[in-house]
Amino acid sequence: MNNLFHRILVIAKNTFREAIRDKVLYNLVLFVLLITACAILLGELTDGHEARTIVNIGLNSMLLFGTFISIFVGVGLVSKEIEKRTVYAIFSKTVGRGQFLVGKYLGLCVTLLVNVLIMGLGVSLALLYVRGGTLAYTIWFAIYLIFLEFTILTAVAILFSSFSSPSLSALLTFFVFIIGHMSSSLRDLAAGLKSQFAIYFFESIYYLLPNLAHYSFRTEAANGLVPSGAMLGGGFVYAVVYVMILLTVSILIFSRRNFK
Repeated sequence: MNNLFHRILVIAKNTFREAIRDKVLYNLVLFVLLITACAILLGELTDGHEARTIVNIGLNSMLLFGTFISIFVGVGLVSKEIEKRTVYAIFSKTVGRGQFLVGKYLGLCVTLLVNVLIMGLGVSLALLYVRGGTLAYTIWFAIYLIFLEFTILTAVAILFSSFSSPSLSALLTFFVFIIGHMSSSLRDLAAGLKSQFAIYFFESIYYLLPNLAHYSFRTEAANGLVPSGAMLGGGFVYAVVYVMILLTVSILIFSRRNFK
């Protein structure tokens, strides 16, 4: 058992090292910090709503670019190893395919955590600059929810990359991101149409795909609100359960994949 966790941690550590050497990650973080700086300039033109403007732009930028990291890096984690044929060397060292996927997933989650912390720090510093002291601290609850959303998207990306091409995997993961934020609205729309087919179809989507609307608290955070304990705890449990299901399915598919 100790050897099992050790191999997973080694893969996660190597994945983290590879990810932080990727200049795209640094460019994205820099871009978000620049957007935050622009938000300060725009905030000065909003007649006393500088802090709210910074939070809106900062958190939405964090979600957007963090999503790109989750999707494109998550998809590339598996496909890159297959294209370079390094999987043969990895699997020849008593490393199971399940350990490989879990290690890759954990490594990217740590990478995302570091990026989220840096982005959040940039937004907080911008808020302190415009004397939005309270918001500089309360936004971290919304940032926590954003990170939980990234953990789900990363697991979705790894699932698709376990059996599909990188481009198709990225496209499918992006669709899950869009639909995940709209599933509740689509469900309500189907109920209004009074079509049984539409109701069953969108009900299936609502329960099958991740409901990412659980993690949307950006607008409320800009108004100084704090999510309830039920939302924070429920979001964590939902993410853990959903990620475990996605990784289990990914391992089952990946273990049957033929690399020859």
